[in-house]
Amino acid sequence: MANITYNQFTLGIEEEYMVIDPVTRELRSHEQKIVTEGQKVIKDKVKAEMHQAVVEVGTDICQNVEEAYKDVATLRKTIAGIGQELGYYLGAAGTHPFSHWESQLITDHVRYSEIVNELQEAARSNLIFGLHVHVGMESREMANHIANSTRYFLPHIYALSTNSPFWEGRQTGYKSFRTKVFDKFPRTGIPETFDTIEDYDNYIKLLVKTNCIDNAKKIWWDLRVHPFFNTVEFRICDVPMTVSETIAIAALFQGVCAKIYKLRSQNLNFIQYSRALINENKWRASRYGIDGRLIDFGKEEEVNTRVLIYELLDFIDDVVDHLGSRHAINYVHKLLEEGTGADRQLKVYEQSNNSLISVVDYIHSQFLEGT
Repeated sequence: MANITYNQFTLGIEEEYMVIDPVTRELRSHEQKIVTEGQKVIKDKVKAEMHQAVVEVGTDICQNVEEAYKDVATLRKTIAGIGQELGYYLGAAGTHPFSHWESQLITDHVRYSEIVNELQEAARSNLIFGLHVHVGMESREMANHIANSTRYFLPHIYALSTNSPFWEGRQTGYKSFRTKVFDKFPRTGIPETFDTIEDYDNYIKLLVKTNCIDNAKKIWWDLRVHPFFNTVEFRICDVPMTVSETIAIAALFQGVCAKIYKLRSQNLNFIQYSRALINENKWRASRYGIDGRLIDFGKEEEVNTRVLIYELLDFIDDVVDHLGSRHAINYVHKLLEEGTGADRQLKVYEQSNNSLISVVDYIHSQFLEGT
């Protein structure tokens, strides 16, 4: 068997943060001041988003999880510091517990105007906060193969990231309501498989030719072969509350990619399941987080989600040390014990006599935890 170069699985992480009014605890437009100030320090690693109460950051290309941890921690500290100077709180959760999207301003930018013009209320109401993890690939062909196979694990990892139980002042009953909001967009959710990268490229070309999209970035699936970089981009997760959670989740995505690659190099393929089946697990992860059951399609039975996550840890165990991510992966055990962001938000809600202000304060207090 050929020796595998594990250093090809670089990481890039993007997080979306909420800008909070310290007095009302509502979302608040920062009029891009945080972005303007941030760019003086961290250049293009901070960007405006469609809604003015959102700040997006992105790391450099990181060689391993250790680098990614430092980068994300630095970004959070930098943005929080600038926010504080300007009189804002920062927080990371998939949705704001009680702010209403109707009162939030849209960023003045051609791309956002086009999206709002086309998607109307679906775009204006899309006030959500996600995590995107890019894993480097040796080629787009390999990226397509790995994207096809890793689809199966999306619900398992998504369950660990669930961090949006509230929406517009209501307890939704979901651990992640963020995806329910995003489902209104076209071209979202679990993608189909593509037999070859050419099939994928032809699909994109057809959509561009027929004016469905003007470029491949309007493919908003839960995972995609990135249109411009040699990466697989995982887009299913809520933004986690803390850096440690973000890095644990990034390490899981990296580990799954490396494991599928290793199987491929041994002429073994991971079985591929249909979008319809994986969607059943995605729905369950969104509703119950790590407290529900997912379907084990091989056994054709329901299995406790925590058990399947432990099986996932076993599945990738032989690549973790090569990737240098053992410490980050071990944090998953803590998440399974203490609960996801959604579980912790709900706990604060109950303990504070159903105070959503207390939930926002908790989200804010966790933003720099572990940095």
